Amino acid sequence: MKTVVSIPDALLKNAAALARRTNKSRSGLFTDALREYLVRHTQEEITALMNDALDEVDATNDPCLSTLAWRILERSKW
Repeated sequence: MKTVVSIPDALLKNAAALARRTNKSRSGLFTDALREYLVRHTQEEITALMNDALDEVDATNDPCLSTLAWRILERSKW
């Protein structure tokens, strides 16, 4: 789908230069950038919802949950 957006000149110039360096079209570069932005913000929203749910059940003193959380953190990429 084609769309029109306003982008500051300096940002567009930097994006065009990056697209050339990475052998991508500007469209491909903007698509990749928007996809990454959406994933990052979706993950933040999920984390916030999970934190809200945990706050409601007061899971701070649950040893089972703590153990599982540590196991997940140990396997996570940082």
